[in-house]
Amino acid sequence: MWKTITLLVRTYSFWILFFLIERIVFVVYFHADIFPVSFLEFLKIFIFGIRMDASMGGYICALPFLLFCLKWFIPSLRIPAIIYKIYLVCILSICALLTIVNLNIYREWGTKLPYRVLTTFFNNPTEAVASSSSSPLLLSGFLLFILIVSGVWLAKKMIPMQLPYPFVPWYRKLIICSSLLIVLFLFIRSGWQTTALNPSMAYFSTKPILNHAAVNTEWNLMSTMLHSKNTTKNPYGVMHRQKAQQLIKPYLNSAFEPVHLLTEKRPNVVLIILESFTADLIESLGGEKGIAPNMEKLISEGVLFTNIYAAGDRTDKGIVAIMSGFPSQATKSIIKNITKMEKLPGIGQEFLQQGYKTSFFYGGESEFYNFKSFMLSHGIQKVIDQYDFPLKDVRSKWGAFDHLTFSKQLTFLTKASQPFFSVLMTLSNHEPFDLPGTPKFGSNTMGNSFRSTAFYTDSTVFDYLQKAKAHDWYKNTLFVLIADHGHRLPLERWESYHPNRYRIPFLFFGEVIKKEFRGTKIDKIGNQTDMATTLLHQLGISADAYVWSKDLLDPQTPPFGFFDWDDGFGVVSPEQTLTFDNIGKNIIYEKNVNASDSLNEVLKQKGQAYLQEVYQQYLSY
Repeated sequence: MWKTITLLVRTYSFWILFFLIERIVFVVYFHADIFPVSFLEFLKIFIFGIRMDASMGGYICALPFLLFCLKWFIPSLRIPAIIYKIYLVCILSICALLTIVNLNIYREWGTKLPYRVLTTFFNNPTEAVASSSSSPLLLSGFLLFILIVSGVWLAKKMIPMQLPYPFVPWYRKLIICSSLLIVLFLFIRSGWQTTALNPSMAYFSTKPILNHAAVNTEWNLMSTMLHSKNTTKNPYGVMHRQKAQQLIKPYLNSAFEPVHLLTEKRPNVVLIILESFTADLIESLGGEKGIAPNMEKLISEGVLFTNIYAAGDRTDKGIVAIMSGFPSQATKSIIKNITKMEKLPGIGQEFLQQGYKTSFFYGGESEFYNFKSFMLSHGIQKVIDQYDFPLKDVRSKWGAFDHLTFSKQLTFLTKASQPFFSVLMTLSNHEPFDLPGTPKFGSNTMGNSFRSTAFYTDSTVFDYLQKAKAHDWYKNTLFVLIADHGHRLPLERWESYHPNRYRIPFLFFGEVIKKEFRGTKIDKIGNQTDMATTLLHQLGISADAYVWSKDLLDPQTPPFGFFDWDDGFGVVSPEQTLTFDNIGKNIIYEKNVNASDSLNEVLKQKGQAYLQEVYQQYLSY
């Protein structure tokens, strides 16, 4: 029995070794771009890549293992050894070919082999061949030959073509096969953790090619294939692009002159992204009194934007909207597609280029929704997540509680060189609403649980700022507070299409704000995406790359809000607010029921044009 298991393990180990060879080929091929690099970072290419290799190895071994189990339970079943040989040679040849294609694609595109390369080849083979005409064919052919030959030689040494089928009672067979299937599933998923395997788990550096070297080529292709399904055509294309562009042009980034709030040209910037901190929690935004009392204190000394709408309804969309100024794509999430995501601009990159030290703090798993890969590929030098906390501190469903994350960031910034740009994302105000202490409003209902965690987060933010005052860097720091998205709670009355579900707080706070502006409220209608340009312009940094982001402190910026959910969108203007169902093709909410049909039609078309062009840009990445 143990001999059989040993042979199965050797079969699986073969693929891990073969992927190691693939990675070595990549590193050697692009050695001029990879080196010089420290030995530790070089080693991390292989350490961080092993999880993805293990997953891909599990996928490949799944079919042979199932055939083994089937044959073991039904001894009379004939499965010729030639089937295993054909399967092995086919998969080995495909992997070798994909490795070589990836080398040439990466040389031209700077990305690991994406699914759209295959669709381009099958849809337009002539153009694909023409595009690859500059590839070094002789070298590519030689490397392909080496990979296949070395793979076949290694397979002969490690993989048995005929496994023994020991005679044991049926229940032992069931236990053994079930156990091995569970192990195989864990390899494929890469563990029991909340987040399944994703490209973020192979990311470790701000140097993209090192991350790409760690990513398994075959796994990446399979992932982009799944995420690219039905994305070759714009499902929101309802008008000619020229008309759409004309309709949305007034609401895109324009070069005007904003009001300058700050006393310093190069202050430190701390961006605090508040999980689910909907406007209904903020008294100054018409929300309930007493849930976020400390936020009211900050508002009285800061600059509050009172009519801001989140891009979408989830954190993955909010992160991109805030950090890249890119709107939500409704049914898609660009952060899940690493090839597209890396082409977005990012404010972390702007700060890094200006000489800022950059960091990101999150009490949960930074691999969740590819947060880590997004940060590292967009100028964030240091990523701190739950794995940087002692195990005793990771006690909530999502990771470490907010007060511990703020404490860790405070300690880090106290020792950091200035100027710095640091991002912290809270997590406690999220289902299942875990708290380290007694819930302020109880937990008898979901609404009260939400109020309690919001009260806790509000308290931790204020406590953090009070402690920060004791440090010299505080006086030269701009604090930016913005929610990642809204929520149906605590009122439990807003459907997914209601504008109030997307209304969020956006606040500038700190002693670097000129005294005459402290306590100011800006009522202009805007988007979550507008934070990027608004912030960058205050520091004199160009925001030209953030075409979807407007400066809310520019008097000439037109008031406009847009948000979307899986298959609908909302548009907010001074005259009317409406939401539109893309499936039903009808307006499903009107704030001003007395508005004219012509006004509603124009606003609806602007929303359609906006979503159409956002999705079109998503496709083009």
